[in-house]
Amino acid sequence: MRKRHVVGAVVAALAVPLALAFPAQAHGYITTPPSRAALCDEHVQGVPWDCGDIQWEPQSVEGPKGFPSLGPSDGTICAGGNARFAELDDPHNGAWPTTRVTAGQQLTFTWRFTARHATTDFRYYMTKPGYDASQPITRANLDLTPFLIAPYGGVQVPTTLSHTATLPSGRTGHQVIVAVWTISDTGNAFYSCSDVQF
Repeated sequence: MRKRHVVGAVVAALAVPLALAFPAQAHGYITTPPSRAALCDEHVQGVPWDCGDIQWEPQSVEGPKGFPSLGPSDGTICAGGNARFAELDDPHNGAWPTTRVTAGQQLTFTWRFTARHATTDFRYYMTKPGYDASQPITRANLDLTPFLIAPYGGVQVPTTLSHTATLPSGRTGHQVIVAVWTISDTGNAFYSCSDVQF
């Protein structure tokens, strides 16, 4: 009997590091307008530089929830604070491909989910007027009032989901939209940055 307990304890002890070593490889990201992760997707290859690990798992930009008061630190927001995906935070001197938009336009954001988490909400933020696209995203250069909040009430998302928003006025040139998908039953959220050109 004692031997069985020892074996059970060893198996349980081994299971924890194994679970940490092999996290879920599936979550979600914005496909249209293309997010930086979508542009880095190995099947899309929308950028002329090496995106590193994000090219194989664009759906995995996961970080702490609670943005903007909590969440990833400034300069690491587009990568969700995940150093493996730091390429998403590099502004490349403003060279990220952009989607052309106009102030007041209705723009539809489409998410692709590879793990259908129970969801609190989706929040969409935009950089402030005068944002310098050669700089990483920080709270200081974001309007911290979302221009769209889509509550989800703890319901599990489908495989794809779209939200339509009216884009804020007062913007010109290259701006960045930061979308945050907050998971209701974990301590995390998913971060997605899309570059637009007014």
